Parts: sequence; structure tokens; C-alpha cells
Amino acid sequence: MRVAALYDIHSNLPALEAVVRDVHRDKIDRIVVGGDVFPGPMPRETIAYLRGLDIPVEYIRGNGDREVLASLDGDETGGVPEKFRHLVTWTAHQLRPEDAMMVAEWQPTLRIEIAGIGDVLFCHATPRNDTEMFTRETPEANLLPVFAGVGSSPVVCGHTHMQFDRMIGATRVVNAGSVGMPFGERGAYWLQLGPDVRLRRTEYDYAAAAERIRSTKYPEADDFAERNVLRPPSEHEVLEQFRRVEI
Repeated sequence: MRVAALYDIHSNLPALEAVVRDVHRDKIDRIVVGGDVFPGPMPRETIAYLRGLDIPVEYIRGNGDREVLASLDGDETGGVPEKFRHLVTWTAHQLRPEDAMMVAEWQPTLRIEIAGIGDVLFCHATPRNDTEMFTRETPEANLLPVFAGVGSSPVVCGHTHMQFDRMIGATRVVNAGSVGMPFGERGAYWLQLGPDVRLRRTEYDYAAAAERIRSTKYPEADDFAERNVLRPPSEHEVLEQFRRVEI
């Protein structure tokens, strides 16, 4: 069995469509959506597209998805900085009741046995919550307590939008990167599992995608098109920022 891990789509439907074309071409058997389908510029269209796929899809919940649901319920969690709250609110208002019910069923983690790799644990940020930040540069000593209970099972995560494949103690931890909001070279990043582990990057028509995003009513559509499709921030820039908040 071959599994595609698609993380941090952030409602960038053109990027998702491009990745799914590669998924079909490579005859992937199952998709795991690893959280943060939302927020983003095309939320209703993205969830409808995922519903309509002819490949089995399983989901885990990301902090973005959780915050969107909280906004629908009128809850203020304090987990979203003030300058981004309007994006969460706008996204929440685009979802249909059946969409919200679907998202509410997503669990924080998922385990799948994959031939050649083993019993893989999928989480959004870390096995213990959906917000902790770490990167390929975070000192191993900081991370050993986080992964202590996992043992030797491989762990797939996302959240920080940058791919890596590293060992933390006896645990192999792989970040799938971001489909819709990459940091570093532009593209749509994802992970293929089975029979080995492959970090993947899909090219797509960035100019056409930017125009589709700009045509939406998303409050920050122009900025999203520019900074997440056409000219993402460099990995170096983001790593510098994340050092202030990492585990």
C-alpha cells in the first residue's frame, strides 16, 4: 500500500489539484490529510473537492481546522493572533453545516500500518498537541520528551510548512511540508509513504493559481497569492522566526 500525506493545504485548491494529479499518476492507494485544510482562500471549494476524490481519504485535525470550528461556535480560544482572526472568521462563514460536521469528526492523530515502513503515527504538530513548533534545526534534547512515548514507530507531522526527515532518539520523524502555504522554494509539498519514504514537491501553474485566488472574496487574497504562491518566504527567514517560539 502506498499512502500520500497531504498537510497544511490551507484551502489553496489549485495546489491541491496539482498534487492529486501526481497522486493519481503514481497510483497512490490512500490519502491522509494531515490537518489545516483551513483557513485559506477557497475553503468551501477545497472541502468539496476532497469529498469528491475517488481515492480513500482519512483526516486528522490541525490547529487551523480547530480554530475555524471554534469560530463557528462563537468561541474565542485566544489561539489566533488578533491580526489573523478575521481570516478564521471569514473561513468559518464559508462552510456549510455538513462541512462543519465533517471537520468536527476529525481526530488529532491516526495510525496506519504501511508495508516497508511499519506502524506510522500521523499527527499535525507533535503527538501531544497541534500547536508545538519544531524544525529540522530544533535541538534533539528539546524534543526527546515530546517523542518519548512513541518508541520506534515513524511519526509524520506538518504544521511548520517545511519538509524534513530526521531522527529524534529512536524515532524517525518526517515533516510532509505544506501543499498550500510552503516556506522556501515555491511548489506544493507532500509525502509519499510505501514501500519507502519520499519527500515530494509538485510544480503547478503559479500565475494561474494566483489569479484564481485573487478572484475570491478572501480578505487577504492578494497577499496569499503573492506570499504563498508566487514568492514564498525563504526557509532561512522562517527558521529565524521559528527559533523564538520552537519547543
